[in-house]
Amino acid sequence: MDAELRDLFAFLAVVRAGGFRQGARASGVSASRLSESVRRLETRLGVRLLHRTTRSVAPTEAGARLAERLFPALGEVEAALDLVNHYRDRPAGTLRLNVPATVARLVLPPIVAPFLKAYPDIRLDVVVEESFVDLPAAGCDAGIRYDERLEKDMIAVPIGPRFQRMATAAAPAYLQAHGRPRHPRDLLDHACLRGQFASGVIPAWEFERGGEIVRVDPTGPLLVRLGAGADLALHAAIEGLGIVHLFEGWLQPYLDSGVLEPVLEPWWQRFTGPYLYYPGRKHLPAPLRAFVDFVKHGS
Repeated sequence: MDAELRDLFAFLAVVRAGGFRQGARASGVSASRLSESVRRLETRLGVRLLHRTTRSVAPTEAGARLAERLFPALGEVEAALDLVNHYRDRPAGTLRLNVPATVARLVLPPIVAPFLKAYPDIRLDVVVEESFVDLPAAGCDAGIRYDERLEKDMIAVPIGPRFQRMATAAAPAYLQAHGRPRHPRDLLDHACLRGQFASGVIPAWEFERGGEIVRVDPTGPLLVRLGAGADLALHAAIEGLGIVHLFEGWLQPYLDSGVLEPVLEPWWQRFTGPYLYYPGRKHLPAPLRAFVDFVKHGS
């Protein structure tokens, strides 16, 4: 690739990721090389493109205007270069996925190994975060989310289990000391281990039985970030500090071993499993097309 074009791609990688280190992780190029490319581009253009501090990197007004025009143009260049992949025996390149922690833990493990064995020339880059992101701006090819979090203009393909449940559990010692809830509203009198989104919202616990939906907002001694902090809440439950409410698959090993006991199981809510989603476009990058086909057909 021409050096000037490489410098433009480097600049966009930094802008998309919000920093040189993040851009290096997303692009597979070292942070020092990205920095050198951006400096070379700024020298050639005679204008500063990025504000750099010890804590952050942000585009200048000129940099923002340049990035705005370059994103669609270089996206077409990337798509054109990727067309060559269709003439290879096996697709190659990097596939960047953005997924929540639950998907990384419960959905991807049985898929990733066989996929990478089937396509050894593809590198899978998985970014784990709970918030819904703008895929192109984040430098990701596709994401995995549940249907209530999907944008309407995205193509969505079912991935993983088609139905899942939220499960509630507690340690035997806790239940012996505090009693067993018989109805979801009984949780208001118990110590519950809660989670919150990055936005600060603490979602209510939702239960369903015979068409009746009950939402409760209990309190307790521990509040963790959903996804990243789930294991901490789980450990606290095992230690007898309170009742935990997580994906059934997350709790299943501990329920099977008896370390935790199910609570309110007839009320566990069932919901549709996750979807692989990506922007609709005529030519998908070859690694993404291979992954979509693998998810659809399992081979």
